[in-house]
Amino acid sequence: MQTETKKSSLHTSLGNPPTIEKDIPEDVEWIDDAFYVKETRYGLFTSVLKNPLGANFITGATKDGIIETTRWHLKCLQEDTLHLYTRVVNSTVGVKL
Repeated sequence: MQTETKKSSLHTSLGNPPTIEKDIPEDVEWIDDAFYVKETRYGLFTSVLKNPLGANFITGATKDGIIETTRWHLKCLQEDTLHLYTRVVNSTVGVKL
C-alpha cells in the first residue's frame, strides 16, 4: 500500500469552514506583522491571522505557547516542511464499516 503525501497549506490548516473574527480591536499588537493572540472566554488563547484577516489559527493553554507554536507552524508552511512533522492517524477513507 502506497501512502500519498498531501501538501500542507494555510487553507488546509484553518479548518472547514474557518472561524473568522468579525471585530478586530484597533489597538491590537500584531506579532511579526502576521498574527495576534487573544484570550477566549474559556481562558484559552487563540492566534488570529492578519492574512486572511481574522482567521482563527491555533488555540492552546498559554499565550507564550501559542506565540511559539503559531510562529513554528507558519514557518513550516512557508518552507513547505509541515508534512515532515504531521501524519494521519486512524483514517477510514475508502473503508466500509
